[in-house]
Amino acid sequence: MSTFSLGTFAFTRKLWRQLANRPRSDSPLHYSPSQNSLWWHWMDKRIGIIPLPVYCLVVICLGILLTLGKISGDISIMIAILAVCGFTCAELGARIPGLRRIGGPVIVATFLPSCLVYYQLLPNELTQSVKDFWQTTNVLYLFIASVVVGSILSMDRQALVKGFAKIFLPLAAGSVIAAIVGTLTGMAFGLGAHHTFFYIIIPIMAGGIGEGAIPLTLGYADILNLPQGQLFAQIVPAVMLGNLTAIICAALLNQLGKRYSRYSGEGRLHASDTGILAKHADASTVTVEHIAAAGMVAICLYMLGMLAHKLIGLPAPVAMLFLAVLAKLTYAISPKLEDGARTVYRFFSSTVTYPLLFAIGVTIAPWDHLMAAFTVANIITIVVTVVTLTTVGFFVGRWVGLYPIEGAIINACHSGMGGIGDVAILTSANRLQLMPFAQMATRLGGALTITVAIILLGTIT
Repeated sequence: MSTFSLGTFAFTRKLWRQLANRPRSDSPLHYSPSQNSLWWHWMDKRIGIIPLPVYCLVVICLGILLTLGKISGDISIMIAILAVCGFTCAELGARIPGLRRIGGPVIVATFLPSCLVYYQLLPNELTQSVKDFWQTTNVLYLFIASVVVGSILSMDRQALVKGFAKIFLPLAAGSVIAAIVGTLTGMAFGLGAHHTFFYIIIPIMAGGIGEGAIPLTLGYADILNLPQGQLFAQIVPAVMLGNLTAIICAALLNQLGKRYSRYSGEGRLHASDTGILAKHADASTVTVEHIAAAGMVAICLYMLGMLAHKLIGLPAPVAMLFLAVLAKLTYAISPKLEDGARTVYRFFSSTVTYPLLFAIGVTIAPWDHLMAAFTVANIITIVVTVVTLTTVGFFVGRWVGLYPIEGAIINACHSGMGGIGDVAILTSANRLQLMPFAQMATRLGGALTITVAIILLGTIT
């Protein structure tokens, strides 16, 4: 037998004797706090949701796989990449003085990856794996379905109805006043009323990229007989910079709510709204099966939304939202499933948001388009438009009985990049439970904005 084998055998036998002579306890495995306190101390430190030792091991493994060129599109590998990168960016944003008070974690998690991709500072293999995963899984819609359905099913029924009824006036007033003020601002900086209104103001409030900028520019192309790609490239910078401004506004509103609590509902729209914080008396009896069943409810409602989109053209997230509200109001979902839906919502909002924002930055937030909008006239016009929209939401929301902070945040979502923008804005404001109302502002508000813009352009052309 070799010296190494003899040494290994002796060490194993010594270790076994020590374990055999260890004081016994009632539990199968007994660890004294003094022996494990240091390790537990480090395991309790986290980067996002990832224990620090696990984070280090995952980073080492990913580094080795990248070096060997063995990064694959397996779901486990992609979860590791997105979690490590997303929570690293969020942690960095949370530690930068000044930036952390204006939505630093969200801004860094979304736009730093975009910058790194543009300057080719991320490994090409990693970037391509993230893009392939994004395109093949459409994970954004799973996130939206889980958050929207989970938050709706967790709300009080009366508060839900009152909330939807009360958001329309602040949203309508904010849209009209922001359009007027933004157009006047653009004219003051020499951009021209036509260009400012149709190529800056309308794209900001059109509802994002996929369901906003694309149908908007298709309508423009038909009326003006211009290439749709040319028009799309012209308005995308306004959409992205408007979304960034809304993120900052939401973060500042969150800080304002912490300082002046009378203006904030902490995620509740009005005083009678118990919102996502409401709990049933038997919430402790919710099982894993209830949580899984609630997840299937969310997926089922999204599939019905997709069918509605194919049959009548209504956007799938909007159809899903209406169906979830209908299920809630008709008592179609049992209390235990509602508690399961609450857990689904909390899981996705706490664990998936920053990895998702990192994927967004890598795939659909082009850095060069964002930089193209950085002219003094464009920046001031866009900022004035979004701030006006948000401010009107604050005061009109207060007038109709909403908490002013929440009313302003819902209006800010009207200037976001669709579902992606809603995730970023509400995360920055720490109010993901407002997702159903944000979707209404973004989707329906965007559809109405596009319709009005195309009618106006066709009339004056």
